[in-house]
Amino acid sequence: MSRVLIVGGGASGMLAAVFAARKGHSVQVFEKNEKLGKKVYITGKGRCNITNECDMDTLFANVVGNPKFLYSAFYGFNNYDMMDFLEELGLKLKTERGGRVFPVSDKASDVIFTLQREMQRLGVKVYLHTKVEDILAEQDRCVGIKLANRQTIKGDAVLIATGGLSYPATGSTGDGYRFAQKLGHHVSQLEPGLVPFVAKEAWVKELQGISLKNIQVTILYGKKPVYTEFGEMLFTHFGVSGPVILRASSLVKDAMKKGELILSIDLKAALQKEQLEARLLREFEANQNKQIKNVMDTLLPRKMVSVVLNYMGISEEKKVHAITKAERGVIIDSLKNFRLTLTGYRGFSEAIITQGGVNVSEILPSSMESRIVKGVYFIGEVLDLDALTGGFNLQIAWSTAYAAANSL
Repeated sequence: MSRVLIVGGGASGMLAAVFAARKGHSVQVFEKNEKLGKKVYITGKGRCNITNECDMDTLFANVVGNPKFLYSAFYGFNNYDMMDFLEELGLKLKTERGGRVFPVSDKASDVIFTLQREMQRLGVKVYLHTKVEDILAEQDRCVGIKLANRQTIKGDAVLIATGGLSYPATGSTGDGYRFAQKLGHHVSQLEPGLVPFVAKEAWVKELQGISLKNIQVTILYGKKPVYTEFGEMLFTHFGVSGPVILRASSLVKDAMKKGELILSIDLKAALQKEQLEARLLREFEANQNKQIKNVMDTLLPRKMVSVVLNYMGISEEKKVHAITKAERGVIIDSLKNFRLTLTGYRGFSEAIITQGGVNVSEILPSSMESRIVKGVYFIGEVLDLDALTGGFNLQIAWSTAYAAANSL
């Protein structure tokens, strides 16, 4: 029986603890927060998007950073394995649009409770409010850890499951990167991932809180489209957020480094231009003596009308019968191609994940063990692995945790 020390009690740390204990190891988890799974509580807006019910090709296609490294981990413990594991422990699951898997209760706390209960049953020792200061190694082999109170704890294996830099309020403050570098590992550039964009236009503040559904966004660098997606988005006081925007943030990084990008929003994606023109003509004929602002709210959320009309250069007080054919063309073009300038990203405090991390070429993909220091394993977000929204990042956490625990 080996003594296994796990640094971090988040998603990957908890799952690794369960599978290491099931193999008969003595497992201790060290968590600096007051509870386990603090970041899991807020994933999926508090509902916890556990994984994605999709095939293997889709799983890999949604990994942005180093998908080939995950080949062994994903095939060793995939999304269906994770769903079966939780359901065997009594947690009922459901699948929503886009294959996203949630607990039936819609409570992230139930996922954490299920893992905690199994850890308790297996005799895993958990130390809360306990900060690990250092990983101890002798002659390129891990021998234990040192706590912030200077106490040392011997161990045969140390699993580093400290997360990244995103949502630092949950305790993700980059400890794992410091441990990795001290042990001789390289850490690639760390950037916020799945994060809202900042817009240049001052009028975006007036749209704060407006959520748009069934829209199509296209992001352009100059005239070249670098991303397009159909779905939902949200305006904020600084720019744009929401599902299609967060996904974009992980896919247009290279273009963003070259300069500002243009966000084009098709506000009426379900209608072709001809269909939209026909609808507009019907509205105009039925409401000829109304002001244009009172007709546009049949096409747009009321809070958007004055901003969009101002963007079009059309007075909101203008009567419908006075709108010229040219202005009608401007309305149609603007509804199909409403534009904003994207100047950059928000910070780690609003990022769902961290892009970058411990260089995966220095990690054994079958076991997550360090190639540099034996007995040290890196799992979850601390690694240079990241994926799009939809449960894929948590699946990386589960699969890498299982790979490490199963190889001990």
